[in-house]
Amino acid sequence: MRCYCCNNLLTDYESTIKSVNNNDYLDMCLKCLKTVKDDILYRDRVDLLSSSDVDDLDIYLEDLDFDDY
Repeated sequence: MRCYCCNNLLTDYESTIKSVNNNDYLDMCLKCLKTVKDDILYRDRVDLLSSSDVDDLDIYLEDLDFDDY
């Protein structure tokens, strides 16, 4: 399966990310999901995370402002 936005191959983890609103698969890699993270609520399967996903997640988490919480 490929990312809807950039056409990169999705990992097992990325291919199981679903929208909370309609339960549809998002079909987006973490890098692309990062660009819309404020607009989309999603659920994921943490048990499918791989080391490459964790690296991408680190990039994703860098942009979060934890001072807001």
